[in-house]
Amino acid sequence: MRKVDILIVGSGIAGLSSAIKAKSLGADVAVATKGVATKSNSVMAQGGMNVALGNIDRDSPNLHISDTLKSSHNLADKEMVSKLCNGGIDAIKFLEEIGVPFSRLDGADTPLKSIAQRALGGASAKRACYAQDYTGLKILHTLIDGAVNLDIPIFEGLFLLELIKNNDSEVCGGLFFNFDSGEIEPIYAGKVIIATGGFGAIYSKNTNSATSTGDGLSAILKAGGELSNLEFVQFHPTTLKGSNILISESARGEGGYLVNCEGERFIDELSTRDKIAKAIFEQLKQNREVFLDLRHIGKEKLEHLMPQELKLIKQYANTDATQELVAIEPAVHYTMGGASVNEQFEVIGLKGCYCIGEASNANVHGANRLGGNSLLEAVTFGLLGASEALNTTASKIEEQKFNYILPIAKDSDNLEVYKAKNSLSDTLFKQVGIIRDEQNLLKALETIEELNIDSLKIDDTPKHSTLLIELLELQNASVLAKALIKSALWRKESRGAHIRSDYQDELIEFEKNSTVSKKDLV
Repeated sequence: MRKVDILIVGSGIAGLSSAIKAKSLGADVAVATKGVATKSNSVMAQGGMNVALGNIDRDSPNLHISDTLKSSHNLADKEMVSKLCNGGIDAIKFLEEIGVPFSRLDGADTPLKSIAQRALGGASAKRACYAQDYTGLKILHTLIDGAVNLDIPIFEGLFLLELIKNNDSEVCGGLFFNFDSGEIEPIYAGKVIIATGGFGAIYSKNTNSATSTGDGLSAILKAGGELSNLEFVQFHPTTLKGSNILISESARGEGGYLVNCEGERFIDELSTRDKIAKAIFEQLKQNREVFLDLRHIGKEKLEHLMPQELKLIKQYANTDATQELVAIEPAVHYTMGGASVNEQFEVIGLKGCYCIGEASNANVHGANRLGGNSLLEAVTFGLLGASEALNTTASKIEEQKFNYILPIAKDSDNLEVYKAKNSLSDTLFKQVGIIRDEQNLLKALETIEELNIDSLKIDDTPKHSTLLIELLELQNASVLAKALIKSALWRKESRGAHIRSDYQDELIEFEKNSTVSKKDLV
């Protein structure tokens, strides 16, 4: 029997920050992840990590708190936002100690004062600490090195099927499908921390890793936990038209323009993402192409600050961004909602289970997340989440027998999985996208119900089966899609990233979180 003090599901920045912290406090820790740790969705976070260091502009945690609350459209909790923004200094010190290679300023007399900062949308100051335009990747890879140096095991190729509960209904582990062996395996733990990220990849046009299908959230929901604010799906304004390769907000932070096909700038480029995505969508509806214009910044500066963006634009759009306009369109980037947690990050209704990072709704983003706050949350709440979990009594571990039945049956039509997957993702993007209405939301729900995804099976062996994993992901995507749509139907208003054409005003009666539990999906 494999047993640890802390089991962390997910190997992104939140999960690995939590793992290193728990190990430093003396816990026996294991990390389980369905993918390859170095390819976590965290590498998609390019622009920077907000911390009010004040290295370039006058800044303070209070100003950061104010910006975050304003962007949330009155849905964020002030105490949790304060914990987030005031915790930034400790988070950046932690990253400095493990060796994250931030971009630097010349002439500073301390390491923290030397960290370069840039402005991202909705910020009152240049507070995003960055490593060129590879910020998430460099943080993640440094964390992996730190975990390896501490002998923290990272088990790759483990797909979370469900959470294990003891006779007292406390979570005491996770049940996994092992890609390599084809076996179903339990890992028992005194505490479980879910850090599996969001569910943006269930949309057809998104910037996420293909693994971001909401597996941890689906497991939480099935085990009796509560999810909230799923309707707030953030569309990133600048992805390459057609491929939806992310072009970081740093491009606008460094002075890039947004122009339409007539050469007109139509929105403040450093406004919040919800406003910019809506403005671009409205231009596209009028058959006006939209472009990112970086030409005036200068080739030398672009090559120094945004080498990755230039390479991506050249590779996927065959465009020289130093000389040409870059065609863009919005795509799903981040999901603000997630597991409802208390101030200690324990999931509401699920004792012994904690949730951090994008998978968690810790009430710090509300209706719209500020660019740069996702990396801050991942590190800050990753560290705090480990401490909080270890401060409570461990769940009693009870070895159990499992009879989990994988969706495999002879003579099944394997093509049905791909057809259903494409239908679900296209339906979400077209009918549960940037602008929504009741008619389309109901139609989307009906379409997804008719897909009857829970009844799909494959004619295959589980060992080394990519198709089996895709079907398991699709089952989770279906659960999350239904929960998202029901939340969007409940919120009869427009607020932040949730824009309804049939309810265009922001109403005080909806100044609260939406919630969904297993009984709401029956």
